[in-house]
Amino acid sequence: MKIEIPDEAFRYITENSQECDADTAFVLTPQNEKYLQNAKDNGAHSIINIKDVAKLFGIEKIKIVGITGTNGKTTTASAIYSFLLDLGYRVAMQGTRGFFMNDRVIEEKTLTTPSLLNTYKHIYQAVSEKCDFFIMEVSSHAIVQKRVEGLNFELKILTNITQDHLDFHKTLGEYIAVKNSFFQDDGRKLINKDETKSSFNFKNTFTYGIENSATYRLIAYSLNNASSGIIQHFSEVVPFTSSLHGFFNLYNLMAAIAATHLLSGKKLEEVTAVVDNFAGVSGRMEQVSESPNVIVDFAHTPDGIQQVLNALKEKELLVVFGAGGDRDRTKRPLMGRVAASLAKKLYITSDNPRTEDPQDIVNDILEGIQDKSIVQVELNRRKAIENALSEQKENEVVVILGKGDETYQIIYDQKFPFDDREVVREILKNKII
Repeated sequence: MKIEIPDEAFRYITENSQECDADTAFVLTPQNEKYLQNAKDNGAHSIINIKDVAKLFGIEKIKIVGITGTNGKTTTASAIYSFLLDLGYRVAMQGTRGFFMNDRVIEEKTLTTPSLLNTYKHIYQAVSEKCDFFIMEVSSHAIVQKRVEGLNFELKILTNITQDHLDFHKTLGEYIAVKNSFFQDDGRKLINKDETKSSFNFKNTFTYGIENSATYRLIAYSLNNASSGIIQHFSEVVPFTSSLHGFFNLYNLMAAIAATHLLSGKKLEEVTAVVDNFAGVSGRMEQVSESPNVIVDFAHTPDGIQQVLNALKEKELLVVFGAGGDRDRTKRPLMGRVAASLAKKLYITSDNPRTEDPQDIVNDILEGIQDKSIVQVELNRRKAIENALSEQKENEVVVILGKGDETYQIIYDQKFPFDDREVVREILKNKII
């Protein structure tokens, strides 16, 4: 990817050594240091440091917000983006869903945290559009690979820390340490006070929570007809209402409300007044059909599955799910155990198997399930969804987990069109069930 830079001795910059030439400067990052000689061999105009790019792009003109955590990053980021827009600010957001700016989709889905230069490019675009804020999700991979190097964050936010990505981090302890390393500086931080695994520099730290005393505490809430609550911030006590469902979303909302309050300097009641305008994120607790009741969610960790199913625990649940291939195997039996403890019946199927045998993945999940009588294994995901819908009774809810708003299924290295929501709509429309 080349980026054109006006009014410089070079015309372009790139982080890809293969793209270097007499008009193109090579941006040296922690990821591409080993390709430095190749950039020189290809005739790079010059070698520049990533921190120098920040000056070229005027990044100091915008306030950057970074959100990390195992679950809730996307919903929290999207809520902050929505709240700030509704309060009259110009805002950009980068994350799992893509790159958005001032209520427009600029780029479709990408990595949770793209390459360092790609992030700088997005910030550059946001600065050019006179955005006040740049909201971004920060993955644990990005922290390790220094893909947020050189960014000066106005606010860093921690949602939670549970098990994920142990295929990359090897141990839970290492994963926890990586997440917490993001919060060791003196900058402003917003921490989930109820997350016992968090560790952070106390300087310039604000907290939010439900169970423990915090800078922003939810002192009362209701989950009837979506959600509502009352926040206490020192002497201020302010109510809010939201269309989001589930106890876990109260944490996402608290993080977003607190962050917006800190970033904007508006009165807390002005912030809570726009909360109900946020309709949630596609593929997160998304009700695809009301009758029959069918819900799709992105949950793909033991904790994520527990949160979603707990939010629906008053119902009888038929749960369709699998696990991604070439990813953390240790979480698979834990996912099976959690799902079996909360569901009436399980339909275990393929997720994104990648290069693994789907049956091997299912076998890992089954290890965590004692009562196999509630399990139906169907490796064809479409057929598994169809089976759940055909067996669904009037008072039951079909919950399809793992892929959310993904529009593809990854088999080996190929992406095949597949959207859980569209599959449900097609089955119901064609009355296959």
